[in-house]
Parts: sequence; C-alpha cells; structure tokens
Amino acid sequence: MLLSKGFEIEMYTGTPEGDVIGLSDKIVRALDGFVREPDSRNVEYTTAPFCNYDRLLCALVKPRQKLRKFLHTLGDYTLIPGSTLSLNDSDRFYRSDPHNPYHSYIEQTYGTKVVTASVHINIGISDPEMLMQACRLVRVEAPLYLALSASSPFLNGQATGYHSTRWHIFPQTPSQVPLFNSHNHFIQWTEAQLAKGTMRNVRHLWSSVRPNGDRRPYNLNRLELRICDLVVDPISLLAITALIEARLNQMFAQPTLDPLQSSELNESELIAITAANEIAVARSSLDAQLQYWQDGSKISARDWIEEIYQQVLPFAKKQGYSCFLSPLNKILRSGNMAQQWLQLHERGLDIPTILTREIKRIENQEIDLEDKLCQSMLVA
Repeated sequence: MLLSKGFEIEMYTGTPEGDVIGLSDKIVRALDGFVREPDSRNVEYTTAPFCNYDRLLCALVKPRQKLRKFLHTLGDYTLIPGSTLSLNDSDRFYRSDPHNPYHSYIEQTYGTKVVTASVHINIGISDPEMLMQACRLVRVEAPLYLALSASSPFLNGQATGYHSTRWHIFPQTPSQVPLFNSHNHFIQWTEAQLAKGTMRNVRHLWSSVRPNGDRRPYNLNRLELRICDLVVDPISLLAITALIEARLNQMFAQPTLDPLQSSELNESELIAITAANEIAVARSSLDAQLQYWQDGSKISARDWIEEIYQQVLPFAKKQGYSCFLSPLNKILRSGNMAQQWLQLHERGLDIPTILTREIKRIENQEIDLEDKLCQSMLVA
C-alpha cells in the first residue's frame, strides 16, 4: 500500500532578475492556503496528503500557478529559486508580523540565519513505534536527501564554498537530539526540553527529521524530513520522495533495518557520524565523502544513494511508482541545482544571470506540467 505524502514548500518572492522582495502579508491576505514565515520575503504553502504521485504533482504545481497569477497583479513579481538570499540583504530581518512574540524570539535569537527557503517532506505512518524506527533510519540517511536537493551555493552575491549554505548556517535546535528508541522516549525527552527551555514550544525541534502529528509529542501520524533545500523542479522532488517511500517500504519488509539494531556503532557514534555527514554534504553534496551508519566505512554520497536506489527499486516497482523514482538517475548524473549553478558560475556567468535563467525555466516548466498533467486528470 502506498504511504500518504505531503509537502510544506517555502519560497521566496521577488523580481525576474532575482531580487527577493517581501510580499507575504499581501499574499496571505488574498490567497487561501498560504501562510507567512517570520520574515516577509518568503511564503509557505502546504499540500494535502496524497498517496498517488500524479495527484501530488498537481498539488505541487497548482498553488504555485495561483500564486504567480496573484504576484502579477502586484507588479512584475515572480518566484525565486534557491534556499538562501543569493543576491543581497541577508543582514536585515523584514518582519512579516511585528506583533507575534514567537517571531520576535526567532529574530532576536537567530537573526537571518532562518530566512531560508526549503521543502519539508511528510510521510504518513500511523503506528507510533514504527514511526520512531522510520525516524531513526531517515535521520542517519538524511544527508543523502540533502545531497540530492542542495540548491543554495550563493549568499549576498557570492559563492560561499557550500552547496547547501542553508543547512550550513541554519540553527539546529536543540543542539543534542537523540535517536528516539520509543514513542515514550520521545514524549519524555520533549517534555524535558520544554521544561528546560531548550525548546520554546513543541514546534521548536529544528533537526533534520522529526516525528509530527496533530498533538505533538503525544498524537503522531507522520515523519517530517526537514533537511532538504528547496527543490523547485516538481519531478525531482517527487523522485526524492519516492526514494524515501521505497526505503521505508524496505524497512517495513526488513524490520532489522534499524540503526539501533543493525549497526556496529553505538548511539553516540551514530549521532556523531550523522552530524559529520551533514556537514560534509552541506559543503560538497553529491561529491561528499561520508561514513556508513552500519559500520563507519567510507563512501561517497553519490555511490551510497546509488546503492540504496538499487536496493529499493524492486519495492517501488511492486507498488507501481518506479517511474517517479527514475529521475534520480538524472540528478546523480547531471548534478543537483547547486552543482549546476556552480558549473555555470565557473564558466563565467554571474549570479544574477544564473538566477534569471532559472526563474524563467521553472516558470515555463510549471506551465507545461499544468497543461499536460493537471488538465488530463480533469478530463479523466
């Protein structure tokens, strides 16, 4: 059975030349389904959970088309790719809701380190203990999903030396998060963090992956992967999602696929190498040299992803979504967005030109996808 899947998509708004402009107050007042972030320069929309990948594709594209049409009523504005403020203005916070005390806390504590754009991938798992195992497995492999999605090589008009500047600068809070060995462990740990003040509320768990639900930490129904940079190409995003789903299907079929059961490393070692892997991937994405969670041996991110791809492909084929998994091969072959942008930059293109080209490309892609897929589904 296919798992339910949904996305939280954060995107910058701005000009066709790549300058980011804060418009979220106007967007949220005018359009249902969009919510503001603490800084007004990006806005978020959430897709309903669907099991079917075709419906997910429409759910990704349609709100964006609605948003683009509204932005055109405000002026010559569009959606900006990338996960950091690529051109300028990363030293100033533009509050979207000056009277929100939680936003005040975020601005005062973290500044513009949190003014990033990303995608959070939610996968429905109703059994709380199975959800905890899924979180453990995805946590130690989360660097691989960042490697596929990296899209933030620039900040303030400069190449930073990182493929994911966003994950390099983003404040992960609390600083120490265990591999939760049970639902009860997660409840007790969360209650302790709230009592100590290391978490301001139940949402204030900013790690690569977390359990989520309607009443955290008690009622949980989904895994939320938070590490990914913004993936503006819906086909690529669905491919990354299909890899996660297929890996979880493999875990359901092979219950020992659990870092706390089948690793030669203890929990402290697992957390340490996972943190090191995240740092390495933030810098070099698919080219990063990583350590396996099973035994600590070395492997490149690209090769590790290829290994998992081959392991999970039979599960995707059996469930009928292998066609959505296959675009990963193009990412592994041609590079993620950060790598493609850096190749253009090394060939002499300046950052505004790179952004301008990408803005136009994704706008045309969305129009094409909506025409080909969404309309055909309406007819059907």
